[in-house]
Amino acid sequence: MLEELSIRNYALIDNLSIAFEDGLNILTGETGAGKSIIVGSLSFLLGGKADADVIRTGCDEAGVSAVIRIAKNNADALEWLKSRDIALEDQTVVVRRNIKASGRSSIYIQSIPLTRGDLAELMGMLFDLHGQHDHESLLRKDTHRRCLDRFAGIEEEAAAFNGLFTTLAEKKKALDLSRDSDRNREERIELLSYAVDEITKAALRPGESRELETEAQRLSSFEKLSRETESAAAFLFDGEGSVLSLARKTRSFLEGASSMDESLAGLCKRMDDLYFEAEDLSEELRGYRDKLSYEPGRLEEVEDRLGLLFRLKKKYNKPADRTGEPETAREINDEEAILAYKTRAEQEIEALSQSEENRGKLALEIAALEKKMAAKAAELSAKRGNGAKKLGEQINDILLRLGMPKARFSVNVAPKGRGPGGNLICGPWGSDDIEFLFSANPGEPQKELARIASGGELSRVMLAIKTVLAESDAIETLVFDEIDAGIGGEVALAVGEYLKKIGVIKQIFCITHLASIAVRADNHIRVEKRDAAGRTQTTARLLSGKGRREEIARMLAGDSAGEAALAHADDLLAKYGKGN
Repeated sequence: MLEELSIRNYALIDNLSIAFEDGLNILTGETGAGKSIIVGSLSFLLGGKADADVIRTGCDEAGVSAVIRIAKNNADALEWLKSRDIALEDQTVVVRRNIKASGRSSIYIQSIPLTRGDLAELMGMLFDLHGQHDHESLLRKDTHRRCLDRFAGIEEEAAAFNGLFTTLAEKKKALDLSRDSDRNREERIELLSYAVDEITKAALRPGESRELETEAQRLSSFEKLSRETESAAAFLFDGEGSVLSLARKTRSFLEGASSMDESLAGLCKRMDDLYFEAEDLSEELRGYRDKLSYEPGRLEEVEDRLGLLFRLKKKYNKPADRTGEPETAREINDEEAILAYKTRAEQEIEALSQSEENRGKLALEIAALEKKMAAKAAELSAKRGNGAKKLGEQINDILLRLGMPKARFSVNVAPKGRGPGGNLICGPWGSDDIEFLFSANPGEPQKELARIASGGELSRVMLAIKTVLAESDAIETLVFDEIDAGIGGEVALAVGEYLKKIGVIKQIFCITHLASIAVRADNHIRVEKRDAAGRTQTTARLLSGKGRREEIARMLAGDSAGEAALAHADDLLAKYGKGN
């Protein structure tokens, strides 16, 4: 659920922070006060498209952030966060999205940067925003199957079927590979065997290329290297004027001086260190010089070996272009990678050698799985058919009470068809194509939900669906904009009743101009527009007591102080207000 929403420099909003609770949150206010701006900022936070036009005039950047509590039973959202190493803090996440005047946007969840696609994916598991077509999960056909399966109580069965489907697909792929390998098996084994033999004969050592390159550099520059080494030796330890000789003499003089003045002991110690370091350097350089030698022909041997290693790297640095070949997509840049290629080639040779025996076993396993999957698909289809009928009946009953007596909602469960052999065509979740269909008026054909033109109709359809699916739908927060468009009287009362009903299970946000809906609020927020320092600002405040009574009166009669309007407001609050 959304616990807090903070908006900064967004449209007419300067700096606004609103705390929300669970239940039914109602936002009201005069037309143009900025209610749609708050919904727009929430849409922006949910991953909606936005450009620099939303930034408040005179500002360089706009930002929206939220504290969102994620329910422990929202497995999809929790798994999504876990897969990206995003940890909850007291079961909450902090989500931030900013947009700069340049149009560039930045998004963070728990201070971890993400893309807009990532943001929309996560928020789609937590929020449904109705009244606009950006975040309505039920408009997407891919969610209809999940909704029906949850309603019918067959989610676990569908998941089990998906496991069967995945296993069958893997075994069919393995069989296809085996058959393909059989046609080209001998050629492939010969090719791989040659590669294994060539790499084996090369007797590679990890790190060998680097060692040889260092040696080649030394051999190709031997004369200059020898001169420089001799010169360094002369200055360091050969002769009376060498560093070591001078250090020895200086050390002797300082030792004598420090015996007469203890304050020189520190300098004497440092001179000792310098002398011993010079002595160590001399020993190492002397050893290097003594070993330095030039072997005629060695440079040619090293270069030949490097050439062989280069050819092997180039030869076995090809991405696999056939399923089942050793994976070499990553660049091979050392001997370990070439040896790894050899290991994979040996494994493939073994698999190819056993392909005929495995093929018969796979064919039997596939036949058994296909038979089992067909039976499970038929069971799922039957249960989905029954569930679709009940779901349609319950939703149509609610639509009748929401002022849409002629509307027809149905769940279409259609077979995907049959293959050439007469077998059912199955997808990952069964043999059914599932889609929610709707018609608002008699004589009009039912169409997919996404083609509903009226925002008010769409919101009421979604309200009906959400009422029925409330207990099985994992989405935690519903936002309804335009839900009161074109309704009033008893229909408005019914809409308020159903909003209140869902609010017991879900967190609801609803923008409304109808007092008969607003009185149902668990939390009533008034959005206002005011002038401050010569600029227009949108603000919001939580109403209670007298303030809420006056706001209901204003919504009823446009007069927050009239006795008749206040009396009517009192009647509505007493009958439908919080606690009733």
